[in-house]
Amino acid sequence: MSLARRLWSGSADLADAALGHAFVGGLADGSLPRERFAGYVAQDAFFLQAFARGYAMAVVRSPDRAGLEAFADLLAGVREELRLHDGYAARWGIDLATVEPAPATAAYADFLLATAATAGLGEICAAMTPCMRLYAFLGQSLAGRSAEPYAEWVATYADLGFEQLAVTLEELLDRYAADTPAVARAYRRAMELEVAFFDAAAH
Repeated sequence: MSLARRLWSGSADLADAALGHAFVGGLADGSLPRERFAGYVAQDAFFLQAFARGYAMAVVRSPDRAGLEAFADLLAGVREELRLHDGYAARWGIDLATVEPAPATAAYADFLLATAATAGLGEICAAMTPCMRLYAFLGQSLAGRSAEPYAEWVATYADLGFEQLAVTLEELLDRYAADTPAVARAYRRAMELEVAFFDAAAH
């Protein structure tokens, strides 16, 4: 089993907690109050800017052309995700320019940026992979049983294109990361922060 697969398996409890979260359930069945989703979109857009910067730092740290090109492609994927959030914002009257990060958002963004600034490339991959793998897992788990008005959100993360981005990042993790306690801690911490993000969005 690859390192990426082992780390994901080791956080199966947190993946299950996310899938069973009331916020995610509300997205799936359409019962989530619209103001909760609007708040989530605003916070997620703020977070994604930090995520994009993490990829940019990974581009800088890439030791070879293959890594440089792969991280650049992943960065382009975040740009597309941000455009999706722009669409939500335009339809629902959300001013993304005035968003102030909630504590859970700031904690996750700070963790990513600190890791990107101070850690090696393998640890950066470990800090960033959970977001991609978890959202692909959620999208695929909810595909075919999502309701309006959030079916677009589910379809985005259930899409095979998003799955390929997650696989690409996992391959980069396997290429550049060693099986060390620091890498495992970074991965687990990111998973914990994902669940905390949903906790904050639900209230």
